[in-house]
Amino acid sequence: MDGTAGTAAKDRGVHHRPALRFGDRELTYGALACAAGAAAERISGAGRIAIWATPTLETAVGAVAALLAGVPAVPLNPRTGERELAHIVQDSAPHLVLAGPDDELPPVLAALKRIDIEAAGPGGPAGPGGMAGPGGMAGPGGMAGHNVRALPAEPGPETAALIVYTSGTTGPPKGAVLPRRAIAATLDALADAWAWTGDDVLVQALPLFHVHGLILGVLGPLRRGGAVRHLGRFSAEGVGRELGTGATMLFGVPTMYHRLAEAVGGDPELARSLAGARLLVSGSAALPVHDHERIFAATGRRVVERYGMTETLMNTSVRVDGEPCPGSVGHPLPGVELRLVEEDGTEITALDGEAVGEIQVRGPNLFTGYLNRPDATAAAFDGGWFRTGDMAVRSPDGQVRIVGRKATDLIKSGGYKIGAGEIENALLEHPQVREAAVTGEPDDDLGERVVAWVVPADPARPPSGDELAGHVASQLAPHKRPRTIRFLDALPRNDMGKIMKRSLSRG
Repeated sequence: MDGTAGTAAKDRGVHHRPALRFGDRELTYGALACAAGAAAERISGAGRIAIWATPTLETAVGAVAALLAGVPAVPLNPRTGERELAHIVQDSAPHLVLAGPDDELPPVLAALKRIDIEAAGPGGPAGPGGMAGPGGMAGPGGMAGHNVRALPAEPGPETAALIVYTSGTTGPPKGAVLPRRAIAATLDALADAWAWTGDDVLVQALPLFHVHGLILGVLGPLRRGGAVRHLGRFSAEGVGRELGTGATMLFGVPTMYHRLAEAVGGDPELARSLAGARLLVSGSAALPVHDHERIFAATGRRVVERYGMTETLMNTSVRVDGEPCPGSVGHPLPGVELRLVEEDGTEITALDGEAVGEIQVRGPNLFTGYLNRPDATAAAFDGGWFRTGDMAVRSPDGQVRIVGRKATDLIKSGGYKIGAGEIENALLEHPQVREAAVTGEPDDDLGERVVAWVVPADPARPPSGDELAGHVASQLAPHKRPRTIRFLDALPRNDMGKIMKRSLSRG
């Protein structure tokens, strides 16, 4: 990061300010500095480490400690299966694992030295120390606490901070090496787009083994000198309570906002809490336009979407001072270059909202490569541009609208390139549809046919396939209508709420 302590550290008032709250457990900046500093001293010089990333204070303290010690950390998803976890541990080769005192670790981690994180630190809940706010630690920056001893100097910006493993949908998970430079660049660019300051208090319930929950949702507030309140487990009641008692921002994924959209119409107190928030942010997948509109109708508040991925952190966002545009992920963030390209690599220059191309990005927000995979790293880049695999269109004013993943959401049917996302949004506007996913399947005549997977609002009285196909054709274009409709009780989703389309069987 910038290596400075930050002006907030000079103000001893920051010492007593709330930094982290998980349920009824809270740390001030002083207590966090003490706890993280103590842990950092124990792991300093240890080389690569792992963190058993539960949604607890201990995980947050462990992440800050690793940054202070200049030690690359691998957040481990506690719900990962034994085979995948064994691959991640073997690939990343951590020297030790940080965990909470009460955590039960799986056998695959038994060979690693274990260090238990004491969230209160040796000085207790209000122990001495001080953490920098704006411009300082709070991400990979500098600790101001005078009780932090024997720690190395601030590492260089290209030093690895985190190694976050991808979901492994196309093979074994790969470790994306995220340098301190990328984390700082993303958090500062979001601060610009969202007018994010130390006065903000963030509410979230995201897992801490992923960039959304850990980098944006924990390091982001700390870098600004603000606070985060983690619910542990998402609930509309918890969101309403925290936003109604001083919190200003909410980070969530579409599944969470869908539940809020369903609840808010009949809950005046939740509507008031959401209406009073300064910023509602959705990410990790596209938020259906239908849910955007239901929340806006009940609260008058628009949800802001941003777009990023593990390898690039954040690429674009709707600005808090910009025009709301449901379905858009906004413009490229400061410092980020973005282009759309055809399959042959030709750049698409048209800003017409129709020309579909793959998103490629470059900028200070990018990772340095995949751990132990120079082949995969080389294949991921096109002359310095990172190939995201996401397909999008750009509107005349330059805003980006994601239409899906190249591998699963781009359907080539009858000579047309069709994005699954717009068909899903159209289906979700039908009153008898609760959830929807769209895929392509081989077709002898069309090349691929559009297939819709639908969770009906009333399972006992699902709409007919012809009715849904006609609805889509009337909203979009006839060639985009689903040729096959399949009804499900629920769509398969991962821990971040993303629909796992590869789990939907093909005909």
